Amino acid sequence: MKTVITYGTFDLLHEGHINLLKRARALGDYLIVGITSDTFDKERGKINVTQSLTERIAAVKATGLADKIIVEEYEGQKIDDIKRYNVDIFTLGSDWVGKFDYLSAYCKVVYLDRTEGISSSEIRAEESHVRIGIVGGEEKLALKFINEATYINGAAISGILKTENLSKVAVSCPIIDDYQKLLSMSDAIYIVSAPQTHYSLIKKALLNNKHVLCESPLVMNTKEWAEIKALANNNKLVLMDSLKTAYSTAYYRLLLMVKGNVIGDAVSIDATSTSLSSRYLAGKEDNQWPSICFWGVTNMLPVFQILGCNYKAIDFVTRYADKKEKLDLFTKADFIYDHATATIKSGIGIKSEGDLVVSGTKGYIYVPAPWWKTDYFEIRYENPSDNRKVFYQLEGEGIRYEILSFVKSIRDHKDYSYISDDVSKAIVKTVESYYAKKNVTSI
Repeated sequence: MKTVITYGTFDLLHEGHINLLKRARALGDYLIVGITSDTFDKERGKINVTQSLTERIAAVKATGLADKIIVEEYEGQKIDDIKRYNVDIFTLGSDWVGKFDYLSAYCKVVYLDRTEGISSSEIRAEESHVRIGIVGGEEKLALKFINEATYINGAAISGILKTENLSKVAVSCPIIDDYQKLLSMSDAIYIVSAPQTHYSLIKKALLNNKHVLCESPLVMNTKEWAEIKALANNNKLVLMDSLKTAYSTAYYRLLLMVKGNVIGDAVSIDATSTSLSSRYLAGKEDNQWPSICFWGVTNMLPVFQILGCNYKAIDFVTRYADKKEKLDLFTKADFIYDHATATIKSGIGIKSEGDLVVSGTKGYIYVPAPWWKTDYFEIRYENPSDNRKVFYQLEGEGIRYEILSFVKSIRDHKDYSYISDDVSKAIVKTVESYYAKKNVTSI
């Protein structure tokens, strides 16, 4: 019996896929089809996949052409599979000519002609685009968002609201001078203005029937949070926190490993993020980014996603920019849980080592600076020989995966956000507590 193996994403299964599977099957007696997992596609930077792994497996199975379906999950698996299943022929489309010649050391390699004029990318490109308007303020993030959106089929930037600093940089989309006009030409809005402006901007967008992706914290108090969440739900609109770290492949894997008990029970978390830049301090008071909001929410993310949102107590220590005590240059927050503790240090006017440490009863995880956009972390134990280094490719600091999740949520009417409502609300609750000056010590 001659065994043949082929691989693919098989997203939005079409005539070209079926023709390829038919020709692959004709090469032998038994056809194995490897379908790439969602996480492996992400690691390779292939993020425009529309369907879930389960849907793609079901579609290939329904063709009746595969004798066996397997999932491709890691680099180098093709060699392992060829050996494991005693494969005689490895085959892929002709667009991969030469790429897998190294496999000829293990079996025969055959490249098949593709069906011209048909591809999943073209099918996805034909789908209606979600037009996203941008409300800036933090121009650096806005410009990154514009660039990362170019990688996402189904996303188009309709324009960006004019700001005082925007004229100083080159922008590859229309600059709009009126928010209502921007709303009228958009299906969704990305808000990256100062936190104090979020509530009014989000509410207006939702009342105009627009989906919203907003930099966390969504708003400054839990009453406003409940109001806008109810408004979004009642109007069947997507309202998502934007926090790029949540979409980093390495960070997401870290969460899974902690939940998988690789370091035992998580007992302590220490997260630090700081920066020194005058742009955070510039502008009017209602257009400034305090450290508790700019870096604090990033540091809160692993605390709430690992230890949960129901902390017993919290204490803040802050250094303010001036005697008005409205803009914090540095804030340290200590969270107390029933069986754990966490400390976060956030600063726009101080500099420190921006790492993350998750301590457990069996070992700990260390993420070096800058931890919030890492592609690498270490799992460390009492016996150094048991230590492991973990690497995951990160494209676009997580922003493109965030945009993809937002667009898919709109298109599929499902919640693909990596930040739960509980975490979103806990972030707002913590910010609200800080500004209520509860347990805040000034230094």
